[in-house]
Amino acid sequence: MKIAVLGTGNVGTALADGLLDAGHDVVLGARDPAGKDGFAPKVVGMQEAIASGDVVVSALPGNAAQDILGPFSDSLAGKLLIDVGNALTPAFELAYPNASLGAALQAQFPATRVVKTLNTMPVAAMTGPESRAAESTVFLSGNDEAAKETVAGLLSDLGWSRENQLDLGDISTARSAEHYSFLAFNLMSSLNTRSVNIKVVA
Repeated sequence: MKIAVLGTGNVGTALADGLLDAGHDVVLGARDPAGKDGFAPKVVGMQEAIASGDVVVSALPGNAAQDILGPFSDSLAGKLLIDVGNALTPAFELAYPNASLGAALQAQFPATRVVKTLNTMPVAAMTGPESRAAESTVFLSGNDEAAKETVAGLLSDLGWSRENQLDLGDISTARSAEHYSFLAFNLMSSLNTRSVNIKVVA
């Protein structure tokens, strides 16, 4: 599958490397790709990356994602957009206290199928089961069932078994996943590790 990962920070490069290792055709998208030669996936401009991908992963800073993606509305139409961000203000407060970044992106790009996932854990726990000390849960939120099924397959490629994937429902449920971020930060601080996640037991 052709996948464009937008953002060359720790999250973007980790996901790009994991998807590349799984056999996907991956490019990294950057606002300024000049001088970014040390990455395994090719780094190209945002427009080229979005145009090349069947799936687009937004690993952009959460509080800037809407502004950065805004000019590419036409290119994102019909695409599957995976949002993995948590939008926090400089004061470390929720940028969307009564909604979520995922829902805001879906409203901004109605012709794009937005799926929220992987935002409830630090980057160290996102890819590869060997990076996680024990089995844990990853969540999905989105309006399009086929899009969520595609994302579930990509999560499997990253080492997440289907049994550990939990579909929360439509994109409005991304609110709860994003609000969880503060508990995640506290867990990392209390446990003194950045490789921590939760397991849902029913």
